Amino acid sequence: MRTTIALTLLAIPLFAGDDAATWSPKSAAGYLDQRADWWIGWKSSARDHGTFCISCHTALPYALGRPSLRSALAEQAPSTGERQLLDNVTKRVRLWSEVEPFYADKNGDPKTAQSRGTESVLNALILATYNPKLNDDTKLALQNMWGLQLKSGDQKGAWTWLNFHNEPWEADDSQYWGATLAAIAVGSTPKDYQATVQDNVKLLSEYLQREQSGQSLLNRTVLLWASTKIPGLLPPDQQKAIVAELLGKQQDDGGWSASSLVLSTWKRRDSTALPSVSDGYGTGLVTFVLEQAGVSRAPIDRGRAWLTKNQDKETGLWSATSLNKQRDPASDAGRFMSDAATAFAVMALEKAR
Repeated sequence: MRTTIALTLLAIPLFAGDDAATWSPKSAAGYLDQRADWWIGWKSSARDHGTFCISCHTALPYALGRPSLRSALAEQAPSTGERQLLDNVTKRVRLWSEVEPFYADKNGDPKTAQSRGTESVLNALILATYNPKLNDDTKLALQNMWGLQLKSGDQKGAWTWLNFHNEPWEADDSQYWGATLAAIAVGSTPKDYQATVQDNVKLLSEYLQREQSGQSLLNRTVLLWASTKIPGLLPPDQQKAIVAELLGKQQDDGGWSASSLVLSTWKRRDSTALPSVSDGYGTGLVTFVLEQAGVSRAPIDRGRAWLTKNQDKETGLWSATSLNKQRDPASDAGRFMSDAATAFAVMALEKAR
């Protein structure tokens, strides 16, 4: 990599000496920061005690992906948006017994329990990502999470999860996805902490194993990621099986389509066809997870090449479209999938550096 390019922070070659294949960390950060700022200030995301909802499509990917850009941008501390998000999560963790759930029960739909279970996992994951050595707030977030882990019934080991019948994060099968996030959260903590919650981790591992059959490839992709955090979560043959299935979904252009990762029975609500072309979310997520799993370089390089080629140079985003219905890509809701796509794209590309 040429020093002059690293210092300008404008574009980074995908491979050494390949000046044509570039992407812009600066414009990616600009897009992510702008979207985080919009979400934080959007009246529909506002919650009690001056807080805001942590969304699976915008806020969570921002928290996971934005730190990846710090080195490329020579930043010495979290961005303003990251700081606001962390302050928000910390406040809700500290006021856990006082804050209201993200959503209230309605017409018999148990949104209170779903909201609390979901938020407990997201809070723990975000704080464990930023504080891997475990400060007091992170320990409290994990304590809140374990306190809501289901200890009996068919879903014991998991958490009650928000279901708005929206793929890929709030659907009928998203409880499993949420449990994989919990595994990533605890897998990001020190080994001595993990030793103190062995019973909880055992319940979680048993759930992930027991319910793995029949899960969407998207859920099992994040399971593969979790297995790189918790040794023994998946035996090697199961890891290899997930990898093989993912490689089988890689398209001729080197990318992946998010629609190829959800269950084949999934249909959009407006009866429009699911897009089958490679997109930023499918490619960013799969490339990043395959990197984490130590897969051979060739398919990962093809995924990185697709990502490098397909960043929108004007906005800095990587595009992905809704799996639930056709949306105006210029609208705020129409950008939700692109928010997640951009976060995972930078995670995959920065991993290459």
